[in-house]
Amino acid sequence: MRVSDICSSSVVTVDVDASLAEAVGRMLDADVGSAVVTDDGAPGGIVTESDVLEATHRSDQPLSSIDVRRAASAPLVTIGPSASLRRAAKQMRERDVHRLVVVDGIDVVGVVSTTDLIANYGGIREEERKHADAEYEWLTREDVR
Repeated sequence: MRVSDICSSSVVTVDVDASLAEAVGRMLDADVGSAVVTDDGAPGGIVTESDVLEATHRSDQPLSSIDVRRAASAPLVTIGPSASLRRAAKQMRERDVHRLVVVDGIDVVGVVSTTDLIANYGGIREEERKHADAEYEWLTREDVR
């Protein structure tokens, strides 16, 4: 399985100059847990539910007074659509993030989350099994011995 097989193609974007209230409104309308933050259309960060909670904890201002740029996580952690689920899980673990923005060149094509990976855990395990089988076949070939 590949990231493109499981990623959400419903991507919410919000301009870097928008308020956090606007970002939250778009996230709620789309029933998603994140919004990709763009600057002149180019993705540069992400604001997640956790970022919103952290921003409200740090400030006594209303969400409409907090700029999305102050709450967003940046730089953006991305992955290609053809990457394996195993690679996505490893990248999330290494970068300590729960979402990867899926990009094809400079185009945002989706978001993959830890929830997506857990829901498709069998696909990750199947990938590992195929990899192990291929290694075993290579190691047991007559011409390798």
